[in-house]
Amino acid sequence: MKQGQSLYHIIRNNRDTVPCSESTARRLLLSGILEARKIDLPRAVRFKKRKGKRNNMKVDKKCREGRTYNDFLSFSEKHPDMLITEIDSVVGTAGGKVLLTVILRNCNFMLAFLRDKNTAQSVEQIFTMLFTLLGRKRYKSMFQVLLADNGTEFSNPTAIEKGPDGERKSYMFYCNPQAPQEKPKVENNHTLIRRILPKGTTFDNLSQTDINLMMSHINSYGRKKFNGKSPAEIFINLYGEDVLHLLGLELIPPQDICLKRTLLAGK
Repeated sequence: MKQGQSLYHIIRNNRDTVPCSESTARRLLLSGILEARKIDLPRAVRFKKRKGKRNNMKVDKKCREGRTYNDFLSFSEKHPDMLITEIDSVVGTAGGKVLLTVILRNCNFMLAFLRDKNTAQSVEQIFTMLFTLLGRKRYKSMFQVLLADNGTEFSNPTAIEKGPDGERKSYMFYCNPQAPQEKPKVENNHTLIRRILPKGTTFDNLSQTDINLMMSHINSYGRKKFNGKSPAEIFINLYGEDVLHLLGLELIPPQDICLKRTLLAGK
């Protein structure tokens, strides 16, 4: 690609080593998982980004039916062994790029994904990318029950709950309005993000690589509740270091961890 070749050309002529479609490869590239960047796409350099219409409407106005917080509590009581994942958004500046944050309650491990707009489609694309990247079995072992707030970006639960073949891959529920205490893990972890990216900071100059660096430092930070172990260490014990690297993250040595704005200085 850095030689000016298109995704189609690369995949068409390297089918043995690139076992995915052009659309899947493009999603992985835009998410920052691949080494290449968007600017390496030949057409990305030639065309200006189109201005899209602002859309803050819910995709499915009945999305909460059967998915309320009370439904979540009942479901959790019936299925106590199913793992819970909290999801949320962190906003930069109004109208700018935003983060989707995803935290696994069982190990307090958090992922963050940069999105151009805070839309339901952008959230759906992230979970589709994760499903493709991890594979069905691994994905379903990590993202079993999703708990979100009532933001419009989470208003298309069916698209997130079902895989490409229509088979269920997770369950999604919603917190009560104005009840951040119902997803305490993600709210508490956002304070660590804000040490590095304070409120009012634009995310427009950041890349997914920058976000992965930030999350590597945050996840490598030891927690008292884990007797000094970090979420990254527990994640590795549960899922393997190969999965950590597959997600674009790494374990940072304790003495090198930085949770200040200087981590992304100049961005």
